[in-house]
Amino acid sequence: MDVRRPTTRSKGSGREVSSQVQKQVKQLDRVIIRFAGDSGDGMQLTGDRFTQESAVFGNDLVTLPNFPAEIRAPQGTLPGVSSFQVHFADHDILTAGDAPDVLVAMNPAALKANVGDLAKGATIIVDTHDFSGRNLTKAGYDSNPLDALGDANDPLGDFAVHPVDLTGMTVAAVKEFGLSRKDAARAKNMFALGLLSWMYGRPTESTTAFLNKRFAKVPAIRDANITAFKAGWNFGETTEAFAVSYEIKPAPVSPGTYRNISGNLALAYGLVAAGVRSGLPVFLGSYPITPASDILHELSKHKAFGVTTFQAEDEIAGVGSAIGASFAGHLGVTTTSGPGIALKSEAIGLAIMTELPLLVVDVQRGGPSTGLPTKTEQADLLQAMFGRNGEAPMPIVAPQSPGDCFDAALEAARIAITYRTPVMLLSDGYLANGSEPWRIPEIADLPVIEPDFATERNHVVKEARTLEDGTVTEEEKDFWPYLRDEETLARPWAVPGTPGLEHRIGGLEKGEGHGNISYDPANHDFMVRTRQAKVDRIAESLPPLEVDDPSGRAKVLVLGWGSTYGPIGAGVRRVRKAGYDVAQVHLRHLNPFPQDLGEILKRYDKVLVPEMNLGQLSLLLRAKYLVDAVGYNVVRGLPLKAAELAEAIGGLVADAEGITVDLSTTTAEETSR
Repeated sequence: MDVRRPTTRSKGSGREVSSQVQKQVKQLDRVIIRFAGDSGDGMQLTGDRFTQESAVFGNDLVTLPNFPAEIRAPQGTLPGVSSFQVHFADHDILTAGDAPDVLVAMNPAALKANVGDLAKGATIIVDTHDFSGRNLTKAGYDSNPLDALGDANDPLGDFAVHPVDLTGMTVAAVKEFGLSRKDAARAKNMFALGLLSWMYGRPTESTTAFLNKRFAKVPAIRDANITAFKAGWNFGETTEAFAVSYEIKPAPVSPGTYRNISGNLALAYGLVAAGVRSGLPVFLGSYPITPASDILHELSKHKAFGVTTFQAEDEIAGVGSAIGASFAGHLGVTTTSGPGIALKSEAIGLAIMTELPLLVVDVQRGGPSTGLPTKTEQADLLQAMFGRNGEAPMPIVAPQSPGDCFDAALEAARIAITYRTPVMLLSDGYLANGSEPWRIPEIADLPVIEPDFATERNHVVKEARTLEDGTVTEEEKDFWPYLRDEETLARPWAVPGTPGLEHRIGGLEKGEGHGNISYDPANHDFMVRTRQAKVDRIAESLPPLEVDDPSGRAKVLVLGWGSTYGPIGAGVRRVRKAGYDVAQVHLRHLNPFPQDLGEILKRYDKVLVPEMNLGQLSLLLRAKYLVDAVGYNVVRGLPLKAAELAEAIGGLVADAEGITVDLSTTTAEETSR
């Protein structure tokens, strides 16, 4: 639908803007926008503000920040490009999108690094100011691609290109505030944000309020950023270069209070909620590491909820302090990424031997070694399963979306406290830094977690008996720290200082029941099997898996875990939209597996397992269930692309059903429906 509006009120400035340009408003159901520039150009802030505006408007959205690992990467080079992608829609979406519809490029390097991801017909808004010979050379251009626009050999001929001097107009707009040219030019990201906010009808009040608050102590910087933001809006409203703006209506949602939330923030809130619902103080012992550091930053703000944070001098000290807190009756937590898990492995084994509740949060990133610190990967699954000496079983829980990190943290805490075991929570960089709308739950709806501390002696030393003279002797008891609950096999958790419950624990093997040091071979075999049985027993508390198989006729099952949920769901939707049957199951619990997983796998002729690794879950499924799991494995430091995954699913459906699968009738838009 097109709506003509020759004269409108500028939301950016609050002034009437009379324009002779015939403006149109075109309705869309979804848009993918990518902001890209140098790591110092404020692209993450620009993308975040556009995301907040879209969240306020009521669109469903998913974001993908992408930035260099270096604190200040070489300016103007491809490795120094930072980008932020946001996919927003009037319906439920699952991914940040495969190919941007709009690219905002602040320099030649940003254009060069991102133009290959665009589909034909995409819009490019490019800041012409930095297209100097030196910058073009650093970006790898032999000549200025903007000089060839409209020519027969136009390298950008497949796109709608809008060259705009964003920097020059920004400097001119903020001249009155007396800033240096360098400081004035820094506001160009706000000019770009204003322009895009006009193009897509974003509410601007939240951004103006944000800038007022952020730069309140520096009035000139505050006013310059607000002015640049409004100037960008007004430029879009009045220029002939942009004759069309777009409307994406709010998405229908269930009633409730919503906010935009990132995975790290949701995980931190989940840990706070776990402390509240268990009645336990939360202790975080952590060493800063990308991309997990934001959890430490956030939890440090919540002392009012009984949260204590300790920034340790190294990874080993972080987990050691958390184990000590658990011994003292707190909910011990340590956060890290893959390299930190390697350093913490011996101490995690100590928590397994002492059978203390402990949450180990691994926000996975590209590896090995330092690898790709700011990129995403899910290649720590086998490390979580087996990365300790000895038989050291450990439950593993994985969230599937940024908002789901909240629920996954609560579930990990439930398992750790109920079964007296460390639990690995496997998030990743895509979930940690990405965001989505999240419905804030009611506290009363959250599960109650009972610590069930030991308060009395539990082992009878001498039974009461009646003497010849008729007197009855008292029953004598002491405390055995390794007597187990019959249902969960959990040992008692006795807070140090509880009268009569004095005991010792440590890393040496324990005698069953009494907990004294034991080198007895038969006892060691028994304890190893008991610790494994305790982890296996967790499966009895898990709900049945949800099998998404609408027709019931599917011969192919797509099985995933963690952040592949979005791309898998979008790929499955595309295959179904084309008229083919496919089923989907997503795992939250990776150790132990849910009890009904084996039976579900047997229903299908083919099982596809997409992962951002070289086939780690596939390996586990083959070993345990003897299923011929087919891996779809891509390790690029980026989320899986839904369209490519749909092609892989379609190929497996064709093999299973002996048919030809054609997905060409579905469009990119339908990938996310």
